[in-house]
Amino acid sequence: MKVGVVVFPGSNCDHDAWYAINRNLPGALHASAEFIWHDSTDLGKVDAVLLPGGFSYGDYLRCGAIARFSPVIGAVKKFAAAGGPVLGVCNGFQILVEAGLLPGALLRNQDLKFVCREVTLRSETADSPFTSKLRKGQIVTLPVAHGEGRYFADERTLDTLEAEDRIALRYLDNPNGSLRDIAGVLNRERNVMGMMPHPERACDPLMGSTDGLSILESMLSAVPALTR
Repeated sequence: MKVGVVVFPGSNCDHDAWYAINRNLPGALHASAEFIWHDSTDLGKVDAVLLPGGFSYGDYLRCGAIARFSPVIGAVKKFAAAGGPVLGVCNGFQILVEAGLLPGALLRNQDLKFVCREVTLRSETADSPFTSKLRKGQIVTLPVAHGEGRYFADERTLDTLEAEDRIALRYLDNPNGSLRDIAGVLNRERNVMGMMPHPERACDPLMGSTDGLSILESMLSAVPALTR
């Protein structure tokens, strides 16, 4: 299975994602990653897409606000509409929200400071292509590194996310003031997920946690069912 890692000017977690997929995932998944440049209009023959963290286009205007106009986003939208799995991490989450693939907004952290540390999360659903390897209620530890990670949406949207089981991950030690402690959300079709914590930075024992492997393994294990 092949994962396309989209690279924007300013991406800085693209190689982390590439390494996690190519070096840390179990060999039984037969997974590989390749980079896709932001001006590509065709994703090629990929089975999943990952939008990595970083500072796309310098985070000018708003995080992800310029990246949403990149040619590659049109291809990502078509891929998602066809049922393909799309994962956005940190800046990738911000881009997915700006592009309208996920609801809500990511605002400046509540204390207006950049936060870079490990956080404790709870898996809120196992019924998604990105969390199926986690038990509902399972506690995981992943790092965050962001200045604009405070998830915001109106009450109606938040209630809808709750009712439709689309809150994938929730902070137990909210680092940014996200409403309802939301760390990751799903689209209505459940094949697109955005999350602020970095699973790709928690895939090797040398990094102190391998909890992030469950997210990537879930996504790739779900590929046959999503794309058949």
